[in-house]
This record gives sequence, structure tokens and C-alpha cells, in this order.
Amino acid sequence: MKGISFASERITNVTDVTKDLKEFKPCNRSLWKNSSSKNWDDWVWQLKHRITDLSQIRDSVDWLKLEEPFNVSIRNTRLKFAVTPYFLCLIDPMNPNCPIKKQVIPSTHESKFSPQEFDDPCNEQKYSPVSNLVHRYPDRVLLLVTNQCATYCRFCTRSRMVSHGRHVNDLSLQIEYIRKNKNIRDVLISGGDPLILSDTRLDQILSQIRRIKHVEILRIGTRVPIFLPQRITTNLCNVLKAYHPIYINVHINHPNELTLESKLALEKLADAGVPLGSQTVLLKGINDDPQIMMALVHKLLICRVKPYYLYHCDFVKGSSHFRSNIETGINIINQLRGFTTGFGVPEFVIDFPGGGGKVIIGSNKSLIIKNKTLETENYEHKKVYCPI
Repeated sequence: MKGISFASERITNVTDVTKDLKEFKPCNRSLWKNSSSKNWDDWVWQLKHRITDLSQIRDSVDWLKLEEPFNVSIRNTRLKFAVTPYFLCLIDPMNPNCPIKKQVIPSTHESKFSPQEFDDPCNEQKYSPVSNLVHRYPDRVLLLVTNQCATYCRFCTRSRMVSHGRHVNDLSLQIEYIRKNKNIRDVLISGGDPLILSDTRLDQILSQIRRIKHVEILRIGTRVPIFLPQRITTNLCNVLKAYHPIYINVHINHPNELTLESKLALEKLADAGVPLGSQTVLLKGINDDPQIMMALVHKLLICRVKPYYLYHCDFVKGSSHFRSNIETGINIINQLRGFTTGFGVPEFVIDFPGGGGKVIIGSNKSLIIKNKTLETENYEHKKVYCPI
């Protein structure tokens, strides 16, 4: 039995951060340079022209010719492939380890399942009193309004359901459950990605929930400002403004995802009075480095986004090649703390397998390692366990 050790080496100067990572660069339209600006800036056009089979562009993209055959003709029925033209154009063709590419382009590693991995790693099904609603914590629920996203992350914790089926058109059972349970004061709307729904549909959902008097706040979890910044329109912002207090947490993993376009999208949301937070997944070979994380939190703060959580990658099937170790996550946070703005340091969190819930992991937390397993307590003071 032993505790986790902590790094002694630290970032000693913010100039250590690569300046290039902190630049807000415009998206290079490359393959779509002949498309009109009107089309390119239209979020519906972007969704309609998503790449769903890499053979569509193989002859036009040099880096794709070097990819594994599996990547080009993916037959992964667990999680489909789709990427917006915008986000595909952020891939660096000169970098075989491009952090953008690694997150969204399929890999043979996805077909390798570890015994520690599950279809439903957070055991959401156990806490679903009705379909598409998860009631894991006493005063809040997770409402899943769609199974679709603009682009699919290859490490998606809901890959068992996301990319299959369509939007959830009837939410009457879920709304009734919230209405009857008066201890619910906080509704987190997620999916899939709620912001790919139409303005009209979003307005319907938000208005139904807002009519429930005991619901105090609404939250939306999204990756749209990163995958599809064109979606953040004036009209969408007006819809959101009508339902304050409403909060948005944006999933952002790497500084290169924050372009001029995504910065503008985030600023529009902030100007609409929406408090913004970030949720980042710690990903091996992508962002498990303190300098990369430093650049990310600096750019987030410039975009008026408060870094919120740094997640240990969930134990979803086929994700082991993405999973860094727990000690790395702790050390990254320790190397940020004190060397950058205090409220710019996210909390390192593990969503414990089997439904143990989220636990903030830090140097002041009681952590025990025994038989290659981390042991601690969750908010209910129950022992929870996580493979390391």
C-alpha cells in the first residue's frame, strides 16, 4: 500500500509555454477553399457536409494516404465517424501526431478492449429512472436530448448510444419526472450535443424546464463552439438569454482547438450573459503535458471561459490508448498551481467506474494505491475504486 507521489519539477516561467500554442489562428479552409463564405459560415451547411467516410477525401488529403486501412473504411458499429469540414481543416497535415487528428480520426486501437473498460463506465443506466434522464446526485439531473454531435470524439463516454438514432423528440416523461421531484434544482442538458438542435427545438426544451418552479438553474454541456462555431448565432444567443440563469460548459482539450472562429463564438455567448466553464479530458499524447495545459487555460481565460474540470479519461470500451495515468493528472495541476492565475487552474476529477460519481483528486486528498487500484471516498463517504 502506498500513496501517490507528486512532481518536484515545475514550470518556473510562463514564457516556457510555447507562444505558437497561444495564438488564435483562423481556420485554413483548404479542401473547401472553393466553397462560398456564405456556405462555409452556415452551420446547417457544415452539418450537411460532414465527412462520414474517410474514403470521401482520401485522394485529396496527403496525410490520409498514410493512415491505416481501418481508418479509411471504419466499421466500428459502436461509435460512428463524422467530422465537420471546419474541424477537419484544423488538422495539421505536417504533424503525424496532430492532437486534433488523434481525437476524431478512428484508429485500430478502438477495437482493443481492456477488462477494466465498460460500455457504460459511469453506470448511468443504473441511475436512470426514465429513459434519457440520469439522477445520480440528490439535487440535479442530467437530461439527454439528442444522440447526435457535430463531430464524434473517439473516446466518447456515451459511445454506447451517441451517433446512433436521432434526437429525442418526446421529453414528456423526463419533464414530468423533474416536475414531481421537487428536490431537483439544477438540470444539465446534454446528449449528444444539445446545441446542434434547432433554435425552435432548444427554445421548446428550455421553456418546458423553466416553467418548473423548483428548477433554479439550467446548464448545457456542449462541444459546438469548438466543432461548429458557426452555430453560435445571434438568434441562438437570444434564445439562451431568455432563460437565465443558464450556464454552459464547453468541452475543450487542446489549445489548437481555440481558433479565431471559436474565440468569436465563445465571446458571443459571454456577451449574451452566459457564464462559461470548460471541461477537458486528460488525453495521452494530446494534452498530458503541463505546458500544453498552461497554454490551454491561458487561452480559455482570454475567451472568458473559466477552466472547470480536468477529467481522467473514462473507462469506456476502446479508450485505453487515450488514457494517461492518474499521477500525470495530479502533477499537471500541481505544476499549474501558483504559476498561473488561481481561478485558471481546473480541478482534476475522476468519474469513478461503476457509478461512484465524480471525486476531485488532489495533493490534499486521501488516496491509497493497493493492488494497482486507487482507493478513496466519494461525496457520500463511500469507498470508490479506480484502476491505475
